[in-house]
Amino acid sequence: MKLAIHEANGNILVFGSWRNVAPDSHHPFFKVRKPESPRPHHFAAVKTPFTRSTSNSLLLFGNNLISQSCKKQHTVSCSSTKAVSAVGIGFPRNQVAGLGKNAMGTQFKFPSCDLMKATLKYLAGIAGPSGYGSKTTAEQVTQVCSVSFTSQFTAIITGATSGIGAETAMVLAKRGVRLVIPARDLKKAAILKEAIKKQSPWADIILLEIDLSSFASIQRFCAQFLSLGLPLHILINNAGKFSQKLEFSEDKFELSFATNYLGHFLLTEMLLDKMVETAEQTGIEGRIVNVSSVVHNWVKRDKFCFSQMLNPKNYNGTRAYAQSKLANILHAKELSRQLKARNANVAINAVHPGIVKTGITRDHKGFITGMHFLFYSLYFMASKLLKSTSQGSASTCYVALNPQTRGVNGKYFADCNECHCSALANDEIEAHKLWKHTRALIHRRSFPGITIFS
Repeated sequence: MKLAIHEANGNILVFGSWRNVAPDSHHPFFKVRKPESPRPHHFAAVKTPFTRSTSNSLLLFGNNLISQSCKKQHTVSCSSTKAVSAVGIGFPRNQVAGLGKNAMGTQFKFPSCDLMKATLKYLAGIAGPSGYGSKTTAEQVTQVCSVSFTSQFTAIITGATSGIGAETAMVLAKRGVRLVIPARDLKKAAILKEAIKKQSPWADIILLEIDLSSFASIQRFCAQFLSLGLPLHILINNAGKFSQKLEFSEDKFELSFATNYLGHFLLTEMLLDKMVETAEQTGIEGRIVNVSSVVHNWVKRDKFCFSQMLNPKNYNGTRAYAQSKLANILHAKELSRQLKARNANVAINAVHPGIVKTGITRDHKGFITGMHFLFYSLYFMASKLLKSTSQGSASTCYVALNPQTRGVNGKYFADCNECHCSALANDEIEAHKLWKHTRALIHRRSFPGITIFS
């Protein structure tokens, strides 16, 4: 393997088998195009962020070198005389030489050793400031919780019939939390309830029907829950939808955006007064968790248009999913600001669960939550990078239940540690604008009983 790039002291992260990528091919998470140069192994790769902690990172996949932070497309010259059958992470000895410009005339900026340190830290599961890391499980982050205390709690968890949602429900039930499981498929919810009861016979579990892509269904669920007269301490907006083809909800909105963002926005607003009331009566902080994804970094500002997200003209499933996950963070940012202004004892935060193979694969084979490109060689990923569902649900459980996150509001977490999200996700003006557009949309639908604070 030889790279015709020019830098002697740069480190390169190599993933997957060496393989040819056809010129002008396109994938949801990255695209390559044949540059002007006629030389055979030159391809251009768009920016594709890899992990939350990398900076100016370079990712070599097949014949593609992908830069995280550079906004322009780059071309690399790659040639190979033999296949690479194993994963390599580190410095390609004697493969890179001289700093200069590539065939397209764009300067490469190579990363420092921080990339390797961050990668090794992730792979080794080294703990961050919270005392937890990428290998931490949901059970571990909740071991510090007193069952006598958490048994007072009531939690609603969307998307709990599979994946990290089911694991989150299992762990919270083990800690004595009363669970309310909204589900589109009540048969699957009943199977989950039975599984939880086997592990935690004392568990109190309520199943209610909901379709998060339907405003009317969300209304019915909230009315049913509120009629029970239960308190509400924790709301985990976990459900996620990835639609490869353009589909619309019954309200005529793009399905991924309707389910992942609009549905959770409406659910949160209809239950917010109950959470504020519960916190006032009990003195226990209410916690809302929006499960987002690191793919929110992939969204460009000029592609984040509310009307286009509702009814896209040129649909791309990955872009739609990433936009909805960015919206989840912006929702958390804006609502946290409003809650602070009200002096409400309720916090809302967003989390990236990690690289977890989830139920989203039902909709798109090979899609992995939190990745930025579509892997077709997944074998090494299973052992090296993929988290188990217990590890993937750890950040959610940490933010929802761990005492360390008390008083933390409007933040973004990954690997059970507070971390940086994209500049767009941190834009307060953009967050408020999105919230106003969403509120106006809901008001146009004339849903009674919804109080939204400005």
